[in-house]
Order: sequence, then structure tokens, then C-alpha cells
Amino acid sequence: MNRIAEMFDSIAPDYDRLNHILSLGTDRCWRKRAVRAITNPAVVQNILDISCGTGDFSILAARSANPESTVTGLDISAGMLAVMKEKLREEGLAGKVQMVLGDAAALPFSDNSFDSVSIAFGIRNMADRPGVLREVLRVLKPHGKLVILELSTPQAPVIHQLYCLYFKHILPIIGGMVSGDKAAYRYLPASVLAFPKKEEWLRTMGECGFSEVAHRAFSFGICRMYIGNKPNK
Repeated sequence: MNRIAEMFDSIAPDYDRLNHILSLGTDRCWRKRAVRAITNPAVVQNILDISCGTGDFSILAARSANPESTVTGLDISAGMLAVMKEKLREEGLAGKVQMVLGDAAALPFSDNSFDSVSIAFGIRNMADRPGVLREVLRVLKPHGKLVILELSTPQAPVIHQLYCLYFKHILPIIGGMVSGDKAAYRYLPASVLAFPKKEEWLRTMGECGFSEVAHRAFSFGICRMYIGNKPNK
């Protein structure tokens, strides 16, 4: 886990710019869809954003939720949180969005603390994914919702081939040139390709205790959104 934290520390200053460049700006649309799935402006919510990174999802959630709602962003990278802190200051959200340096596999929160939890583009970096899911289930309130955004690969053969060409060969070059960390952008496609396929991941969510698990594909399957609820036990 320290290796992952160090990698994200190293690319933190260029992370946002590269995300938007390498995804051609579509990452913003994916986040908006996921935020709509977990926020309800009609009610006050306590929202946890795991792997919050530089804060894009946390900020969007804070803007979309009820004004009395609270958002907590958690990440293992101090470098990413440092960028997030500055963005919160610029957005005037320093008092509404809290930042926590911590590990998703050992969440520093009480049971039944949050109405909804998000993990945007972070679950693939976690070694013990079932353990993380069980921790999320623990801190969610009954009927609480988990929304996961994760990169994937398109299933249509021609689009799949073109995307993999870009993803494996062009993206690492651009990412390395801009960030100065070629290894980080070689890790990105490798981690996406190693992540479980949608059927396996939906099954894992169910086995870890989530109900009503569902899936949506965005942009030909380049991004996938997974949703699960905590049962009312």
C-alpha cells in the first residue's frame, strides 16, 4: 500500500490535468452520473468519498447534495490530499468537505455512519478488495448505498482493439511525458486490465453482503458504474 501511496504522491501535481487530457474530458461526465446516484438534495446526508484523490468527486458531491449535508474524503496519498486542500479553499468548501488520510481497508469511522459511499477509480488499486467492501458495508447505514466508478475496456471487438492500442501504448507515453513518472502510467493500464470483469465483480459485491447490485456501462464500456445497497438487517 505504501508503494501505491508513493506513486500517487509523485503524480499528484499533474493528476487532474492528465485525467482530463487522457479521457478527452469524459471523466467529468462519468463523475456527474455517479454523483447523481448517491446524492439526494431533498434530504440531509453524510457522504463518504473513498480514494478521493484531488477531490473532484467530493467537490461535485458537496455541490450537488443538500446544503446541510456533509462530505468526507479519504485517501492514502498525502500528496493528493494536499492538492485537494487547495481546491477546497478555492471552491469555498473548506468547512463543508472534510479530508482524512487513511486506508480503505481499515476505515477510521464508526459503524452505520454514512448514508452513501463512493469509490471513484480507486478500487482497482486496493489489494484486499473484499475487505474494503466489508468495511464499506460496516460504515454504511441500513439502506445506505455504495457507488463505484472504475475504468474498464470496451467489449465491441473493433473498439476494444483500438482502445487497447491507445491504452497500452499511447497513454503511458503521454502520461510519462507530462508527469515525469512513466512507471505510474504503465501501471494504470495494467491495473485496469487486471480488474475483475463485471460479472465477477457484481458477484463479489453480493458475496460481501450488498443487495440489489447493479451495473451500468459508460462510453462503450470504458467506464463502469457499480451500485449496491446495504440491507436493512
